[in-house]
Amino acid sequence: MKRYKSLLLSILIAVVPLAPALAAPAADTIINPPVEQTAPPVARFVHADPALWVIQDEDTTIYLFGTIHLLRREILWFDGPVRRAFDSAQEVVLEIIDEEGQAGILSSAMQPDAPPLSSQLPGGQGAKFLAALADNGAPAVLFDHVKPWLAAVALTTLPLQKLGYSPESGVDRAIRVEALAAGKALVGLETAAEQMGFFSAMPHDLQLALLSQTIDELPTLPSTIEQMITAWGAGDPDRLGALMNESVNDNPGLRKVLLTERNARWADWIKDRLAMPGTVFIAVGAGHLAGADSVQAMLRMRGIESARVIED
Repeated sequence: MKRYKSLLLSILIAVVPLAPALAAPAADTIINPPVEQTAPPVARFVHADPALWVIQDEDTTIYLFGTIHLLRREILWFDGPVRRAFDSAQEVVLEIIDEEGQAGILSSAMQPDAPPLSSQLPGGQGAKFLAALADNGAPAVLFDHVKPWLAAVALTTLPLQKLGYSPESGVDRAIRVEALAAGKALVGLETAAEQMGFFSAMPHDLQLALLSQTIDELPTLPSTIEQMITAWGAGDPDRLGALMNESVNDNPGLRKVLLTERNARWADWIKDRLAMPGTVFIAVGAGHLAGADSVQAMLRMRGIESARVIED
């Protein structure tokens, strides 16, 4: 079976924000009582200094900020240049702003007429799947008839919740709340339905491979996410890109759909937005701002340069 190293974790924390947001209510439904966090004691506040870029012309300023969709609440990041850039903007742009109607989208991830999901997995992976569900307090019967991608998302999200990572503490959520409180205009680059389409369009065999790989990688989740969050918090997009993008490089089709094509569309959006005056704060998954096919690289191909914002 082909390996997809940390693929789903990369998607969940820094590529597609709606996936963990959908998994969270699903996890709340299948676990009673709520998941008990088992993370080791940490400092009450941990400061992060993530990277920020700016694009400017005569009358327009556009900031580019990379978000982490699942984060611990103890991590403080909304200050310094990021906060000043956000406060200066009249318009805030996120990947999605229409999170309502998730129940309907979630229902499309069911496969009621299919055999139990554990029986669809190859070799001994079915038994490992059932054991992983049991380890996380998730009744196996509730996963018998879901599509493999949703099972993989839930199986990744549940142990991360135990470690204190949550979409409720995610960067996207905080920016949305602050933008609404400040009365800033909110713009979505995509819709919730479009984002779920990325998963539903995956061939069934690829979904099963993704689930199987997720099962194998569960023991390494704590160290992998810690490395990714550390790179993001240190403002090291090259390191984050190396950790993340190697996971999608093994699947050119998925990379094209999740990163390359979306980055190109967003670069076109930014180019068009530069024709209008004002200050804009764009916050998208940090994976889109790292690597050879980053949004910045797509902008450069269109004759538009971005600069890293460095605090004095």
